[in-house]
Amino acid sequence: MTHEIIEKSKKHLWLPFTQMKDYDRDPLIIESGKGIKVRDVNGKEYYDGFSSVWLNVHGHRKKELDEAIVDQLSKIAHSTLLGMTNVPATELAEKLVELSPENLTRVFYSDSGAEAMEIALKMAFQYWQNIGKPEKQKVVSMRNGYHGDTIGAVSIGSIDLFHHVYGALMFESYKAPIPNVYRSESGDPDQCRDECLHALEQLLIEKHQEIAALSIESMVQGASGIFVMPEGFLSGVRTLCTKYDVLMIVDEVATGFGRTGKMFACEHEGVQPDLMAAGKGITGGYLPIAVTYTTEKIYEAFYDDYENLKTFFHGHSYTGNQLGCAVAIENIRLFEAEDIVGQVAKKTEDLKSMLDDLYALPHVGDIRQLGFMCGIELVQSKKTKEPFPFEKRVGYHVSLKMRELGMLTRPLGDVIVLMPPLASTKEELQEMVSIIKEAIEVVTRERVELG
Repeated sequence: MTHEIIEKSKKHLWLPFTQMKDYDRDPLIIESGKGIKVRDVNGKEYYDGFSSVWLNVHGHRKKELDEAIVDQLSKIAHSTLLGMTNVPATELAEKLVELSPENLTRVFYSDSGAEAMEIALKMAFQYWQNIGKPEKQKVVSMRNGYHGDTIGAVSIGSIDLFHHVYGALMFESYKAPIPNVYRSESGDPDQCRDECLHALEQLLIEKHQEIAALSIESMVQGASGIFVMPEGFLSGVRTLCTKYDVLMIVDEVATGFGRTGKMFACEHEGVQPDLMAAGKGITGGYLPIAVTYTTEKIYEAFYDDYENLKTFFHGHSYTGNQLGCAVAIENIRLFEAEDIVGQVAKKTEDLKSMLDDLYALPHVGDIRQLGFMCGIELVQSKKTKEPFPFEKRVGYHVSLKMRELGMLTRPLGDVIVLMPPLASTKEELQEMVSIIKEAIEVVTRERVELG
């Protein structure tokens, strides 16, 4: 049976962000999960070291979340939100607003983070049309940013590896620099921050009359390599957006729901966005629900008689799905009952101490962390920060060794990602870091010896 299902996967599936030739060589099929571990069809267990792509909160098969879905299923699985609502979607909206920065009072549901960002873009664009400023149509996005894989989200992304092939499909956006302290000439966080803010302000001085919005990941650039922004950068961007009358869209899809030690990462600097996308952890990692938050001011720009054509003509078939909303409500209850955010903040220091030990390894160049978002950058030369050659795929081979040792993650190039479920204990975190250490030691030694 195991061989049969592996062969079926090779014959019929096309996996996301995967070179299928790699998969054919090293296939893996997950069959079940319990707590912070998953099990494959051969019965081998693995730590879920990247929270099933950055979204699991309480672990797998959390009793209360399972029961919330079953309970809702006894009532109804889905009905449309077009022109009507349902009970879980309504109750969840109230709870989400209570959790969010205070100026965000409205939520629009979708199915994924990319869609939530696409919605924010369309809302920002139409907002200016609705209030009589149609000249404001452009978007500013950050270099090396990532917001998902729909065409709108790709257009405001800036990771060449992912995006360059789709250039002809994309709309143009202005790209602003973002601090990368490790790779900067000075290595000074304050100088790096100030230089980037200055460059952004010069762009806004010149172009603000045509700029509708600015999009930015919140505190951490995820897919480009877990780059943590220096203190004051995100709040500095907020100040500039306000000064030059540009809507600020904050992407909290990866960073929201406790991942950084705050419910939303923008809380680290008291930032109040105009629009905010969230997803991933919203259902505890169970079902695909995402939301776009916005202010009452933006909402009111769309509220009018139908014949004035200010309606936001956007929606998805499963928008506000009852099963997803029901489990999200229970997820939020568990956040409160088990003090998940407080626990992450507390365990962050323990995790930092564990990760700091990895600096002793000769090919660990930088370790970046905010809460339970961690990136370990591997380099060929620690002194010069020279990366390994692309074709060596060191990060990929480290992840395969980690799999062999009983832990799953997805590297970002040669950045090893650790993003454990928020419920992970101190002991479990230590075991995961130990696996990372062993895998880095073995693979980098082999790669250097092979030349």
